[in-house]
Amino acid sequence: MKVHHLNCGTMRMPTAPMVCHVLLVETAGGLVLVDSGYGLADIADPGRRVGPARHLVRPVLRADETAVRQVEKLGFDRTDVRHIVLTHFDADHIGGLSDFPDAQVHVTAAEALGAVHAPSRRERIRYQAAQWAHGPKLVEHKPDGEKWRGFAAARELDAIAPGIVLVSLPGHTRGHACVAVDTGTRWLLHSGDAFYHHGTLDGRVRVPAALRAMESVIAFDLKKVRDNHARLAELHRRAEPDLAIVNAHDPTLFERMRADS
Repeated sequence: MKVHHLNCGTMRMPTAPMVCHVLLVETAGGLVLVDSGYGLADIADPGRRVGPARHLVRPVLRADETAVRQVEKLGFDRTDVRHIVLTHFDADHIGGLSDFPDAQVHVTAAEALGAVHAPSRRERIRYQAAQWAHGPKLVEHKPDGEKWRGFAAARELDAIAPGIVLVSLPGHTRGHACVAVDTGTRWLLHSGDAFYHHGTLDGRVRVPAALRAMESVIAFDLKKVRDNHARLAELHRRAEPDLAIVNAHDPTLFERMRADS
């Protein structure tokens, strides 16, 4: 499967600039997005749809960075996007959903519970319900299939295409997940917000203090976040030649993947 690496939301944090790394996957059954970044409606009404967090992360909110505009630039139509697989429901990951109203939106059942169906008080503050007011076609999954690369809970999304796997990795949010994509030459593991900075994986570069602090404050379960760091770092140290690990916000990893694609 051919994979395009899209930045769907530059964020101008003063100490650690970030991107919104979205995957666009070409499959036999149509296009698949992994996350959707910020969307056109976020640009039109950031106060209601992005919320107070916009003052911290300072998103650029440019139309040409939205997934829909980049899909069109590649020569596709927005209706070619048949499925969107989400790592989680934070605003910078789901803002583009409303630009693809016909797509099925795949998410873990735990994440849908915490964001849409029965959020806690803290989750109601965290999530921006305006971003799903258009009524997306949610498809909820319990990632309870076979093990995948040492992860205990993973489900291959065969209804979308062979080689797309939803891997449960809660911690950042209640139902956070990673998404693995078989590109044909290697697996690409999009880890969402399971970690923020490449230094978490390789240990050679210190993670900026501002990112460490933000990660701790935002975490739904900080112990699980730290456990996830250890698991992903170990996977990275094994240096399996058929696996590349990326995340949602690290510009270094994004540029590395875009150069290799």
